[in-house]
Amino acid sequence: MNTDIAYLDHNATTPIRPEALAAMVAAAEAGGNPSSVHRAGRAARRLVEDARAAVLSALGAGGADVVFTSGGSEANHLALRGLPAASLIVGDIEHESVRAAAQARGLPVFILPVTRDGVADLAALERLLGEAPKPVLVAVMLANNETGVIQPITEIAAAARRHGARLHCDAVQAFGKIPLDFAALGADSASVSAHKIGGPPGVGALVLASGSEIAPLVAGGQERGLRGGTENLPGIAGFGAAAELIGDTTARLQATRAWRDGLEARLKAAMPGLVVWGENAPRLPNTSCVSLAGQKSETQVIAMDLAGIAISAGAACSSGKVQASHVLGAMGATEAAATAAIRISFGWNSKAADGERMADAWTTFVARSAGSGPARAAA
Repeated sequence: MNTDIAYLDHNATTPIRPEALAAMVAAAEAGGNPSSVHRAGRAARRLVEDARAAVLSALGAGGADVVFTSGGSEANHLALRGLPAASLIVGDIEHESVRAAAQARGLPVFILPVTRDGVADLAALERLLGEAPKPVLVAVMLANNETGVIQPITEIAAAARRHGARLHCDAVQAFGKIPLDFAALGADSASVSAHKIGGPPGVGALVLASGSEIAPLVAGGQERGLRGGTENLPGIAGFGAAAELIGDTTARLQATRAWRDGLEARLKAAMPGLVVWGENAPRLPNTSCVSLAGQKSETQVIAMDLAGIAISAGAACSSGKVQASHVLGAMGATEAAATAAIRISFGWNSKAADGERMADAWTTFVARSAGSGPARAAA
């Protein structure tokens, strides 16, 4: 990656760690099909199983199982479409892959609302668990990809258990940013992805509690019969190497909390009308999502790009088209506020200077555009 760029879009993807890249190259050079019984195949199988153990260890998921997939989206589809259910309860701020998987299942889907801070409404969850046809599959993410808001998963899991429901947790954004203990969460399954923790894109995993029954999306003998097709050996090896560094990655990202808070303080001081989404809720230490009325998301992203800073729009992008964020809409934002949002996300190789550079560039941009009208609160 160009070192002249202040890369602050780690929630989209994070640069690969050198150790993960080295593991990928070594696996590609070694070759071998993990399903083959000869020496090369056995060596390949060992790489897969070592990576599986590394992911389980990083998640504190001893006793659980890992099914390697092409990424977090496939893992979410495997859970939402494969776990037993007669109906689904899906959080209103879930990733599009979860929303799409729930619709594809063809079962009744009940939407779990969130508060203005972006936190799941637990009272509404109890009501929905009582109303939805049994058995129920609940899908609530651990941390939101746009705002960084962390959900009370242990409480949600406890409510699900009281009603005999299962819980799938999309942990893609939380993995590597906060310490995780799969057993303590109480979920039946969780999805993770390599490219969010310094591993390669194109590989992820579904973590399943021991004894879970699940139907595969792709039939075949690989991955315990739960995901057919020859394993992506270099990708899995890179994932395992990144997972082995998860403690270091998490510690580094905890340090970004001060940088994130300092950045938000500077932006708010420059423009008091700025809204920080989820500011009063627990958040990932690396993530900031802000809105300033009158400043379109794409305009801000372009302005920062010209200043050598990579951020993203708070709105979801599909085929190059920017749409109002359903996450911010669920939190009560107007369309004008949602389409003014930007997301800034630090990562494992970020520096304090990156946040300072962002603050300088953004405040300069706002000052130049101040003639377009008075700033207003974006909420």
